Amino acid sequence: MTEILFYHLQRQPLERVLPLLLEKTLDKNWKAVIRCGSAERLAALDDTLWTWKENSFLPHGTYLDGEGVLQPVYLTLEYECPNAAEVLFLVDGAPLDDKTLETPLYERIVLIFDGNDDEQLKSARASWKDVTALELTATYWQQDEKDRWLKKA
Repeated sequence: MTEILFYHLQRQPLERVLPLLLEKTLDKNWKAVIRCGSAERLAALDDTLWTWKENSFLPHGTYLDGEGVLQPVYLTLEYECPNAAEVLFLVDGAPLDDKTLETPLYERIVLIFDGNDDEQLKSARASWKDVTALELTATYWQQDEKDRWLKKA
């Protein structure tokens, strides 16, 4: 059964949190798909993943690069999983909707939402209600004052 994780960003931006989660994903020898809510966010994340650490990068490609099947991390705007990923990251308002929930492709679905964005917060709350109503396994994560992720629900 797919595990669904909700990450509530309040203290750090997506560009700092997502690379760390991707590193953990790759450390498990899993692949990931990142579905973005906009082409602008996808382009920004593409740049971030190449340069997020001074001495390393996260190997990835986008739907624009082609060869998605070869990418350990694949960024897209669409409902696709060309790399047989175990984890789907939904960012920048990409929806956790029926189409995503009805396609059990992933071990995990990670919805990362900006708690300072009213629309993303509202959408995440609605998604939480939908997921719990379907009796799916869901957890909610929030950072403490030391930027540690704590499981809240």
